[in-house]
Amino acid sequence: MTQRGETSLDEGWGPLSQLPGNPMIWLLIISEIAVFGAGFAGFVISFLIDPQTFTTSQDTLNRLDGAINTMVLITSGLFAALAVREEADGRTARMRAFIALAILTGIVFLAVKYVEYSTEIAYGHLMGTNNFYTLYYLLTGFHALHVVLGIVILAIVAWKHSLDNLETGAAFWHMVDLIWVILFPVVYLMR
Repeated sequence: MTQRGETSLDEGWGPLSQLPGNPMIWLLIISEIAVFGAGFAGFVISFLIDPQTFTTSQDTLNRLDGAINTMVLITSGLFAALAVREEADGRTARMRAFIALAILTGIVFLAVKYVEYSTEIAYGHLMGTNNFYTLYYLLTGFHALHVVLGIVILAIVAWKHSLDNLETGAAFWHMVDLIWVILFPVVYLMR
């Protein structure tokens, strides 16, 4: 087994081998950002085609819930980063505590999103109501699915912990954060 900086099979990854975690996660992250980027482009194009429907529909969203979820995910990303630092310093118990906090805040995000969806559905704002709601549910639902997957990944890397595994899991979790930081203003605030 090689240490960082030594010759290994990872050198075939070029610049990706210099990033934290397994280079495969960076290929996944790049592909996920491309998929979400296409979704954001579709949202913006649809907004430009029918700004009245989008503005009226957007006004039904709870921006406070979206802002709370933004802060929740940023905080969760901080906990994931702190977990990596604790693992690097050999403090497994503290690493697991920070991963648990990252997972807990991920669950809080999902709970807030559930309340938000429930409210929209109660008002009859369904996926097929108009193009805004179709894209709203697709983008935020796909993101919520990534939050669920991220929670599973964080739980696995806390259990099967190594610095490489934690960096890999944290990289995925930070991608989830980044997507939301872009998604929130595009879907909730853009006029």
